[in-house]
Amino acid sequence: MTYDFGEFNNWGALKRVAVRAPEAAFVSQARVDAEWKELNYHSAPDFAEARREYDAVLKALRGAGAEVIALPAGDGLTLDSLYTHDALIVTPKGLVLPHMGKPARRGEPQANAAHLKRLGIPIAGEITPPGKIEGGDLVWLDNKTLLAGIGYRTNLEGARQLQAICGDAVEVKCFDMPHYKGRSDVFHLMSVLSPLDRDLAVVYLPLMPVRLVELLEERAISFVEVPEKEFDSMGCNVLALGPRHALMVAGNPETERRMRTKGVQVEVIKGDEICRKGEGGPTCMTRPLVRG
Repeated sequence: MTYDFGEFNNWGALKRVAVRAPEAAFVSQARVDAEWKELNYHSAPDFAEARREYDAVLKALRGAGAEVIALPAGDGLTLDSLYTHDALIVTPKGLVLPHMGKPARRGEPQANAAHLKRLGIPIAGEITPPGKIEGGDLVWLDNKTLLAGIGYRTNLEGARQLQAICGDAVEVKCFDMPHYKGRSDVFHLMSVLSPLDRDLAVVYLPLMPVRLVELLEERAISFVEVPEKEFDSMGCNVLALGPRHALMVAGNPETERRMRTKGVQVEVIKGDEICRKGEGGPTCMTRPLVRG
């Protein structure tokens, strides 16, 4: 039986998505208090409030028609396992296990893949050292074009291995990312680019690679530009629930207004505990498996 991954893009209707709730990632307030500093969180999330905030995420996903797969807790996982997008890659041939750029997260891909394999989702391969890659550095433009941001979390060797696994039917196009805040920062390609539709994307232009801007313009993709004052508050971290239907974090009113002006239906969640403190927004907390 062949598994149907649907369409390969970052904006199609979300049909199936894997997540890990705070109960499985944070586990308890005691664990949060023990780990948050070492993982470079801004401050310790409040466990009870994180659970309440996450309920709104699940409501938005299910309200958009997505089947939600709950990933379990597991040995070797940290608070960061809440951010499921980074720890698996979906390709037309099956799931690819990344070699995470952040050492503390290197147990996540195996744990996630083991659970999804039991559900009948095929595994196509694994990125091995010296290659490294994280899901937040990858954006599908269409079934044949996968963008890869090359920075501190993803390197050229990781992209080369991914290209070999995908085969000739997919072109992995690489773009160098800026140093920005350095090696310890959570900075991915999707920190500056979130597609909303085949012809529309949320972008933060000051940190975008020039060749990538030109490619998107050649594809006739127009931009919702995030203002500087809303970049740090994750105005660019927007999850497409479907074409021109988006989920974003509260506190970015100008980005929200600009999206609505472009005809985007916007769902807004409070993300003080589950997003801001660990710098992981709606895209980070969800691993889309099937889009329509």
